[in-house]
Amino acid sequence: MPRKRKLLAQLSALQNTSSVPRINAVEQLNATPGADPSPKSSKYFVIEKKNSPQLQEDFFNQPCVSLAKSFLGQILVRKLPDGRELWGRIVETEAYLGGEDEASHSKGGKQTQRNTAMFMKPGTLYVYQIYGIYFCMNVSSQGEGAAVLLRSLEPLQGLDAMRELRRASRKAPSRLLKDWQLCNGPSKLCQAFGIDKAFDQRDLTQDAAIWMVPGQDPPGEQDVVATTRIGIGNRGEWAQKPLRFYLRGNRFVSVVDKKIEREMAARGHSPGS
Repeated sequence: MPRKRKLLAQLSALQNTSSVPRINAVEQLNATPGADPSPKSSKYFVIEKKNSPQLQEDFFNQPCVSLAKSFLGQILVRKLPDGRELWGRIVETEAYLGGEDEASHSKGGKQTQRNTAMFMKPGTLYVYQIYGIYFCMNVSSQGEGAAVLLRSLEPLQGLDAMRELRRASRKAPSRLLKDWQLCNGPSKLCQAFGIDKAFDQRDLTQDAAIWMVPGQDPPGEQDVVATTRIGIGNRGEWAQKPLRFYLRGNRFVSVVDKKIEREMAARGHSPGS
């Protein structure tokens, strides 16, 4: 009889373990030997993946500049073929306004086989190749031929997989990339998330391999820097328009505009105020 009571006590203890909270996926990632501790400490990634609402068409269906700003702080999710998920917080974008925009691929309202996605419903991915090697990812918005370029992400989950993908995309052997180097540029972002031309014209609200979820603590106007776009070249007045937006003080941004930031500070616009 004592042995039977002991077995019952052990069974009861096992049943009670169901009340133990689940370990967050990000905490598991950071428990891995050699993993960087920064994602664990990020206040922006406290979402339970299974309960995260996916951003729907009404979010993407807004004017291009508004969407470019609204993307800041949202989270891009990429599910790899092996089931691993990569999560990154959007920290930098550029708006391309369609036909009137001399720097846009759809300038003059011309639709081609290459830029068809820019004319599709808001939330459609437009992925194009540059230099015959690298890819850049955009998301269509309201407006004929208008789209937002995703320039930089703050890596949150799956950093080891991002490093693997970045390493595989580069021919020459290279040193281990630091966290801030993984996604701080449009082509780096695509490499780290395994994005290529096959993702062109995919719908962010319907695709099983890539989508967005809301971020925590949306940035205020004082946290957003509006400055000129990168690599526009000789596009007249359009090269000077403040159509690039990034989170002020975020170390994962590709290029900071110190002049604009000093002007914001002089006006008393301190981050998070």
